[in-house]
Amino acid sequence: MKQQYTLLDTPESIPLVFIEAWNNRDPDTLANLFDSNAEFVNVVGRWWHNRASIRKAHAYGLEHIFNRSTLRLLETRVKTLSDTIAVVHARMELSGQRPIDTVSNPGKRQNIFSFVVHLTPDGWRCASAHNTDVVPNQETNVVNDSGKLVAVDYRDIKGK
Repeated sequence: MKQQYTLLDTPESIPLVFIEAWNNRDPDTLANLFDSNAEFVNVVGRWWHNRASIRKAHAYGLEHIFNRSTLRLLETRVKTLSDTIAVVHARMELSGQRPIDTVSNPGKRQNIFSFVVHLTPDGWRCASAHNTDVVPNQETNVVNDSGKLVAVDYRDIKGK
């Protein structure tokens, strides 16, 4: 039986269907949210330039990395730019990511998606998306002396 998804009749429907497709492990529905030449940047800066590459990356992730995960919507905000264009920000929570190396039980993560969406004859679709991890109590990233990217909070620097 084909899974039922939220109608793509408002800008807010994009993150809803993204989450539904994610939780159903459905890379085809997820990819079909995007224009054929859409852009997608993930949380570590991987950048895909079309629907096919977005689908391929998510098919791999949903099978190997996030095969037991759950994505949940926490908040959505829409900035309408015109009757047919909007920016949708969606804060989400991810749980159940697959363990790796020394991380035996990955904790919950929060992220913020930015979707640039537009109205098409088939409903709202996404032209571009950017996914950013939320790192609590941090201000920015730096590359440390070992060459590793780490989140830091400059407010914690004492006496400088």
